[in-house]
Amino acid sequence: MRFSSIRASASYLPQTVVENGDLHQFPAKTLPLIEQKTGVRARRHASADQSTSSLAIEAARTCLASANLPVEQLDGIILSTSSPDRIQPATASSVQFALGASRAFACDVNAVCSGALYALHFADGLIRSGKANHILVCAAELYSRILNPRDFSTYPYFGDGAGAVLLSASSSPGILTTQLGADGSGADLIQIPAGGTLLPYREMQKPEDQYFKMQGRAVYDFAVHRGALALREALHEAGVAIEDVDFFVLHQANINILYSIADSLGVSRDKFVVNLDRFGNTASASVMIAFDEAYRSTKQTNPRSATFALAAFGGGLAWGAAVIRA
Repeated sequence: MRFSSIRASASYLPQTVVENGDLHQFPAKTLPLIEQKTGVRARRHASADQSTSSLAIEAARTCLASANLPVEQLDGIILSTSSPDRIQPATASSVQFALGASRAFACDVNAVCSGALYALHFADGLIRSGKANHILVCAAELYSRILNPRDFSTYPYFGDGAGAVLLSASSSPGILTTQLGADGSGADLIQIPAGGTLLPYREMQKPEDQYFKMQGRAVYDFAVHRGALALREALHEAGVAIEDVDFFVLHQANINILYSIADSLGVSRDKFVVNLDRFGNTASASVMIAFDEAYRSTKQTNPRSATFALAAFGGGLAWGAAVIRA
């Protein structure tokens, strides 16, 4: 049998730290609500000379170096992003060029905050089928450029960052299972209204239509319900008991969503990886960044394999889950 496994992981966060108290465009009395509502205390913002591809390249280079894989052996690069450098070409093409990975195919995946799990699913399938031996899966987001700085319902809660994992062919399973889903009836709940063919910038009537928007309450309810269900389904398919999971690595949207899912599953909250207090919601990159932190911590303290349950949910509405032994 042929499987894929995690050979290395990495993440990259821009140097600029923006704490809640630094958001001077909002009334001082409202700033405590940011942490109270979501658990976010700080986030990272990219510098003016950085782009989404810049963040992805940093994470990718670190990942490949950690794996000690010559770039010439890389078969593909799948980049998850909903904040690309440009509408076209694919941001992954810039990553491929910067890495010098001339043999690798390169493409973007946009499933908003679930995109990293979509990319992982596709890469795992390609390796299992024998079409590839080594695929770099990246997730990079630069939301500080697509948010309205005056919108208190969105701007304080997001940050910039990137994560990456290298999947390689293996004789033993590392990716135990991946699952994807979507419900297009909720596509308008999370969106950037303008900039595509439906509403070109030249035709928009409201300047705020160029920015990211979401209907928070509906998205919250969807995330809690679908996140718990996706994890249960993935663990059942993988044949892994909930109590045997070492780390639950979820999209870092809101601490209350994470804790609600933990309580729904009957799992200790301590098993849930949390970094949104430091980095905010980094959209599809959040799962990769959180996984990298947990994975590297495990390898440093315990050489045995750990079991990770991943889940993400967001615009589309889309969701995904994975169970990994690494």
